[in-house]
Amino acid sequence: MSAEKINDSPIDWVKDHIREYVESNGSQGHIWGGVPTLLLTTTGRKSGELRRTALIYGRDGDDYVLVASNGGAPKNPLWYENLASNPIVTIQVGPEVFECRASTYSEEGAERNHRQKIWDSLVAIWPGFAEYQEKTARRIPLVRLCRVS
Repeated sequence: MSAEKINDSPIDWVKDHIREYVESNGSQGHIWGGVPTLLLTTTGRKSGELRRTALIYGRDGDDYVLVASNGGAPKNPLWYENLASNPIVTIQVGPEVFECRASTYSEEGAERNHRQKIWDSLVAIWPGFAEYQEKTARRIPLVRLCRVS
């Protein structure tokens, strides 16, 4: 990632989490509340600015998986809208920082069953995801992050 300014989440507790994560080079903040988290940096689809947030993640083989739950709100989180427009993102997992290509798991065909298996594994990590799905009419997207570098 370039030296370009990164705008961290405007939510205070998330901003504090990100600061702790970055300042400790991932030794603090990677495990948050007993669950694994990563830092996701997207490019703003309107502003073109870099935007960073902290998110719980799971794994699918070598890939990382995120849940675009937005706490069960009716709309997808802004980070999801950003990566849908520009799928090349940067993540930090512990001390490691690298680029990934983001894609959304399909609801169609053979991938539908695989998506359900991944969803179940993420709900096992953070049971709140199931509650968020119950709160919203939208199907919460699952995002696969595949390393590109």
